[in-house]
Amino acid sequence: MKRRLSLSRILGVTVVCVLAFYVFAVLFAGILRAQDKFTPELVSSLRWATEAVISPNGRSVCFVVAIPRQPLKGEKNGPPWQELYITDGTGVSRALVTGHVNVSDLSWTPDGTRISFLAKRETEEKNSLDVIPMDGGEAHRILTHNTNIRGYSWSPDGKRAAYLAPESAFKAKKALQERGFNQEVYGEELSRVRIWIAEPGRKGSRAHALDIPGSASELHWSPHGSLLAVAVAPTASLDDEYMKRKVYVLDADSGNSVARFDNPGKLGQIAWSPDGKYLAFISAGDPHDPLEGRLMVAPATGGEMHDLLPEYEAHISGIAWRDPNTVMFLADEGVWTAFGEVGRDGSGRKTLLPTGGPILTGFSLARDGQMAAFIGDDPRHPAEVFLMKMGEASPHLVSDSNPWLARMPFATQEAVTFHARDGLRLEGVLIHPLNQAAAQRYPLILIVHGGPEGHYSNGWNTDWANLGQVAADNGFAVFYPNYRSSAGRGVTFSKMDHRDPGGKEFDDLVDAVDHLASSGLVDQDHVGITGISYGGYASAWGATYYSDRFAASAVIAGIGDLISHSGTSGNPDELYLVHYAVRPWEDWNLFWKRSPIFYAEKRHTPTLILQGEGDPVVTAAQALELYNYLKWMSPAPVRLVLYPGEGHVFSAAASRLDASSRLLQWMQHYLRGQGGTPPPPELHYGDTKP
Repeated sequence: MKRRLSLSRILGVTVVCVLAFYVFAVLFAGILRAQDKFTPELVSSLRWATEAVISPNGRSVCFVVAIPRQPLKGEKNGPPWQELYITDGTGVSRALVTGHVNVSDLSWTPDGTRISFLAKRETEEKNSLDVIPMDGGEAHRILTHNTNIRGYSWSPDGKRAAYLAPESAFKAKKALQERGFNQEVYGEELSRVRIWIAEPGRKGSRAHALDIPGSASELHWSPHGSLLAVAVAPTASLDDEYMKRKVYVLDADSGNSVARFDNPGKLGQIAWSPDGKYLAFISAGDPHDPLEGRLMVAPATGGEMHDLLPEYEAHISGIAWRDPNTVMFLADEGVWTAFGEVGRDGSGRKTLLPTGGPILTGFSLARDGQMAAFIGDDPRHPAEVFLMKMGEASPHLVSDSNPWLARMPFATQEAVTFHARDGLRLEGVLIHPLNQAAAQRYPLILIVHGGPEGHYSNGWNTDWANLGQVAADNGFAVFYPNYRSSAGRGVTFSKMDHRDPGGKEFDDLVDAVDHLASSGLVDQDHVGITGISYGGYASAWGATYYSDRFAASAVIAGIGDLISHSGTSGNPDELYLVHYAVRPWEDWNLFWKRSPIFYAEKRHTPTLILQGEGDPVVTAAQALELYNYLKWMSPAPVRLVLYPGEGHVFSAAASRLDASSRLLQWMQHYLRGQGGTPPPPELHYGDTKP
């Protein structure tokens, strides 16, 4: 006999089923959400393209992808591996050299049939010059040296290669070092980098060095004949490398100088015209220009340099010749990049890719100038490879190193314009909190770039030190301000910090916070500040001078004392020439009163300090001095974390993950959590909640 169900029972069962389904859906969504959440661990696994070079015929692009190590999974700690790939531009890539290897300095052999690169495998002490057929197969080693090769260039016929390598220590000195006599005479025992000429792959041939007047750092063989364009600094010191590199044209056989250009200040990329008659290079506008960013052209035989775009309020970041009369260029324009061309005489400037697209950071051209390969990024992709045929409206993505990002929830990102208290128009990049609710105010993390001649673009802004989407996923707003003296706005704008370190430029940061608060987004009582280098200096300033404006600070490789920093940094002349414009002894009061430790007594901002012990730019002494003064003069929490083996910017996977986790933990604890006593010093990676 069949049993009949009452309507109430049917409804009851239905309700139970619906509730069960709802609970399951919520739990399942939670599981998916846990997997699809930006975390420091997830960010530490991101891959990115580092360089791309298009083939001479424009049909293929070889590129390098950085593969982070995974020490939590048992892999040996260290910087990312770098693997070699190739694509035909259809979006399909093939691996050519993978595994525990570091590939760099890609080039095509002059006949266009093989790819050459520098390679260093895990078990090797030095790198080598290798080649591999574009169709794949085994890579062949064709050149080694007794020190690391730092760059190379092929002769037009492909029979010779010029390369850069530092001088090796004398055998007697090496023997003493092995016995413990490893002392160093500071600044007087630097190994200069020399130019060597070799015939790679030819049996019995030996490389010979050219006699050059200093230490070389960039090298390009002319398209015709036997000339080399080289960047040479007086010594291998950090200051000379920054400020005193000059462009030389040398005879490749004798090393004799054919021409020398007195390019002012900092120097960037160098490029030969296809006919070998001219050189284009990116240079500073004058010795006090903080950044190389002007496009110069000069006859290769010597003569006057011409700035092709003297009124361009931007910074040139990459160049290549389209034909003997046309130079193509990439430029940083505010928070965007643009791609254009200009005639060799400065006429006929044309914008090929306007601002508003992907952020392009490097490019190469096919031999006929009709195809270009770019390294670029956008708010949803770290650096990838883009390809474009001239005349197309935009480049298209041809690599995808992180396909799993397609399923990730991204917070909204946008370019923002605001005004400083003196009326100066400024820009920045804002990442909104994920799932932002209307009429709700959020804690803010202000991330300050270094330099101060650095800048932020409206592209991918999430890595170990830039919390970006990680912070947004944890309920923070994140703002990246381009304060006065940032790049991307021309020479005059970039000099606005001169004789005013830590002055109006850091006032701009507070003005940015006020702008975001006035928009209704930011809770002004819960604002944190962080940054690396000059951004670390800003973060220390925010913790002391502007302590009433910041509830948390994280100083990474930051300056605490301008006086002692000027005397201990590896680049004191650069600091004077392109930033301070005054020596400490010319105005002790300025340097002392622009030091964060001068205001340590007024600090009530909890401060985290992260520092590489081997940093040659902002030495570990700065972190220790800042830590001690903050601890002595204020009861507010302060913590110092030192990273052995790390320099100015951390490179090892474990250091990056630890720093990122501590940074997020600190901001969560003091901006969203209970505050007070600092979180425990021990980290359980993956659990950075307060």
